Amino acid sequence: MDIKETTISLTKEIRGAVFPHIGKISSRRVTGIADGGDSTFAIDEIAETVTSTFFKDYSDIAYYTEDQGFKVKGSPKWLFIIDPIDGTRPAAAGLESCCVSVALAPYSKQAKMKDVTVGAVQEIKSGTLFVAQKDKGVEIINNSFKKNEPVISHNQDISKLFWTIGFRGRPADVLVTVLGGLIDISSVDGGLFDIGSACFSSTRLITGQMDAYIDIGKRCLDEVPATKELFKKVGHGHILNNNPYDIAAAALIMQEAGMVVTDAEGLSLDEYLLIGSGPKYQFSVVAATGKELHLKVLKEINKGIKKLKERY
Repeated sequence: MDIKETTISLTKEIRGAVFPHIGKISSRRVTGIADGGDSTFAIDEIAETVTSTFFKDYSDIAYYTEDQGFKVKGSPKWLFIIDPIDGTRPAAAGLESCCVSVALAPYSKQAKMKDVTVGAVQEIKSGTLFVAQKDKGVEIINNSFKKNEPVISHNQDISKLFWTIGFRGRPADVLVTVLGGLIDISSVDGGLFDIGSACFSSTRLITGQMDAYIDIGKRCLDEVPATKELFKKVGHGHILNNNPYDIAAAALIMQEAGMVVTDAEGLSLDEYLLIGSGPKYQFSVVAATGKELHLKVLKEINKGIKKLKERY
């Protein structure tokens, strides 16, 4: 098995099946609850079916998806970590910020983020494909099969920060308490965007469109346990933050392009487990185009966490 080509093939198959359904009202129908507690939409079911069909004839394979959870056949050498649609809500609304995400690592039930060998993220609407292989860099291939080089912003000024966050499942009051200072600093000369997809947000750092991607949910919960009930209320009884399948492929892509990627405390993502979802497996993410900018963002987050502790 050519691991890179298999990863790309799966990514493209899912994208091909989902593409005709983006933006349809019927795609918004909620059909259940995913393994990690998030709502499953009708369009998710289409993508999950493609994943199952793709692996049907493999005798030795292991994979984890957002809705199906962990599946093992035979004696696998490789583990696929799949988010068939990262950005389900944008997909249902017909927006461009929805992606297929597939990461590949040597098989182990204890596989970690540092073990990801191949990562592929494909924009469902445009078809643009981002592929990284560990220690071999990144390829960006558009729908005309033309390869593009990464474009990186060199902005180090947080007042001019173009950045993304995600509100899905996170209490707005908690996020704004922590990030309000950064929001205000960058609101005129920069810009804050919630575009509904960790993968789309992350890959914007290597298209020159964004300077940082920030998800602080897990750190807020860890450091201020009093916010737990707020998270559960917003998440309809579940705690919803980034799971490994949300960011496994995108993290490798960003790192191979030279981005600084850590959790919201500034610590490496390497030791986080790949298999699993829910509070035990979730983590925060702070990604930036340079070390100086990354440190400035962390400084603002630290100030905000102090405010959160005072508030709750």
